[in-house]
Amino acid sequence: MRIAFLLLSGLLSVAVQAAPVPPATFERDHWPEQLNSPALFDVASRAEILAFAQALEASEALDESALAARLGLKQINLASINQVRSRLWQRLWRNYDRAQQSCEQDASFCYAIDSLAELRQQAAKFEVTSDSFYTRWAEPSREFHQRYLDELLHKAALFPQTASEIERYSDSERNGDELNDRLFMLTFDSGPSPVGGTDSLTDYLRRQKLGATFFVLGNSLQMRRDKTSLADLRAIYKGQCVGVQGWQYRSHGQWQDWQQSVLRSQAQVQADLPDQYVPLFRPPYGQRRADSEGFFASQGLQVLLWNIDAQDQGALSAEQSAQRVLTLMLLWRRGVIQFHDVQPKAQDAVAWLLKQTAQSGIGWEDCRHYAGNI
Repeated sequence: MRIAFLLLSGLLSVAVQAAPVPPATFERDHWPEQLNSPALFDVASRAEILAFAQALEASEALDESALAARLGLKQINLASINQVRSRLWQRLWRNYDRAQQSCEQDASFCYAIDSLAELRQQAAKFEVTSDSFYTRWAEPSREFHQRYLDELLHKAALFPQTASEIERYSDSERNGDELNDRLFMLTFDSGPSPVGGTDSLTDYLRRQKLGATFFVLGNSLQMRRDKTSLADLRAIYKGQCVGVQGWQYRSHGQWQDWQQSVLRSQAQVQADLPDQYVPLFRPPYGQRRADSEGFFASQGLQVLLWNIDAQDQGALSAEQSAQRVLTLMLLWRRGVIQFHDVQPKAQDAVAWLLKQTAQSGIGWEDCRHYAGNI
């Protein structure tokens, strides 16, 4: 029985790790304006919120079998999906309400919306006319948000049997939703790289006066130290924050030795990088046990998930990853962004993102400040 359960868990794990369709991407050139002021950031934000809300509202008309077929699954956890939908609606209303505070400066995509119920009503009838300034944006945006929604609902359909970043298990877990409006934090997974990638990226971030959180694998950290030196390792992460991601990039939801993986990598980082260490754990694939809260608390660790994923570990180019991130920043208006520093394209994606948002009025949360609020 135990073996059968583990095999089932493994199959579900693979289903989450391998997306049913290529990740949603959006070419920002379809949007006709530069985000060169806070008000124009809000215009674009209102548009993305309404487009996603329309996709979400339309999905609620599907019955269970139709939704399962759309998500490419034989069975779905409808209760989990509905819980995620409810949370998404709350976030959309909160975000639209923030974004409409600048309507006096630019009324584009501004409607008389004073409640969640009114947002749902407006989303159902939202339309961009053929003679609108934003016509070229409308159809690509609709396609993006339907595909992105399917990504979220696919994970919700498998939760909690297969954990992911789609939901928190407790209030002690964080995902970026606790940040202030327009505030974002950069995080990087699965490093350090064997050579070059992480070094170049951290040097770039220092030149930009940014502090990001790097979630490292204990095994990779040890190999990098042994290949170079401890001094070199500390120089790489100077001015940055380093959390733990376990000894190997492996699901910590079904792995029997997951606790040892966490403890071993935590000890490695604390010994090698005491000045950069922050007590944060990033679960590979977002997978961790539902009953793990007590263990992490006993080790002084807090789980940090994410709500904006770059999908840079796959086939997307650096610019495609960055454009996806920017679109999700406009949608969620705050959060933790997940990149992978072992991917050479991560630095180019970040550089593009910083250039596009330089005048938009957003802020970048310093990793040390964030960790200090634990």
